[in-house]
Amino acid sequence: MSGEITLLVNPAAGRGNADGAALRAARVLRGAGFLVRGVVGEDARDAVRRARAAVAGGTGALIAVGGDGIVSLALQAVAGTGTPLGIVPAGTGNDTARACGLPLGDPDAAGEVAAAALKAGTTRALDLGRVGESWFASVLASGFDSRVNDRGNRMRHPRGRLRYDLAMVAELAGLRTVPYRMRLDDGPWREIDATLIAVGNGPSYGGGMRICAGARLDDGLFDITVVGEVDRRTLLRVFPRVYRGTHLGHPAVSVFRAARVTLEAPGVTGYADGEPLGRLPLTAECVRGAVRLLAAPAPGPAGD
Repeated sequence: MSGEITLLVNPAAGRGNADGAALRAARVLRGAGFLVRGVVGEDARDAVRRARAAVAGGTGALIAVGGDGIVSLALQAVAGTGTPLGIVPAGTGNDTARACGLPLGDPDAAGEVAAAALKAGTTRALDLGRVGESWFASVLASGFDSRVNDRGNRMRHPRGRLRYDLAMVAELAGLRTVPYRMRLDDGPWREIDATLIAVGNGPSYGGGMRICAGARLDDGLFDITVVGEVDRRTLLRVFPRVYRGTHLGHPAVSVFRAARVTLEAPGVTGYADGEPLGRLPLTAECVRGAVRLLAAPAPGPAGD
């Protein structure tokens, strides 16, 4: 494995704390004997271009420093390549890192996890979702939650999770069901009136909202959470339960499992890992073992 490691940094993540996190993680990696090169893109497209160039150039690993947004950009460069991915969580959401059990709020500890895995040559195989040429690690959102995401992205204040909570309250004024058509694997089409449909490779989005609480990153399947017709009062009452995953027991909520799902609905934009994918229809495929995470192997067949 190459001794040069590339840090892909989003300096704006974590309210501007990612630069400091990158310096701390780099110090740990250099102390472990690795050469560390930092990459900061001028924008998302440039960041992916630079990350892909580093992978093509033979970097020993690509380590994303920031939140789920920068992890998503890193995935576009490493998925399917064999180049391992490291994560130093330094954002406000950190859902992918949380699902992987990586240290949150401690760049030194996250750097030590990556350095130990590099030294030992151990990685953990993780599934990814794929829509066309785009990869995602956590959740593909559609319907009410994607509208909340869209509104939250347009808001300048406040920062962090509170922004999306306020965006949700604003979107409640236009709460409505969407006429979906959904197909799981090669099964029949289902016509569903739903408030939202979330396709989970991992369990959470939005900084710990466990919308697909049972989803695992190493089982080759999505968990698909369908929230049917609910009124505003019910949604507000059930919403706090999403942080514990207990919303899945509500009568309006159904869960399906599949390796491939196609969603059709008029006027709905899909978001994956918080990034827009485009209007439905979209087909998502769960690709088993698509990325190698710098971490101790998981017990059982999911590890190396």
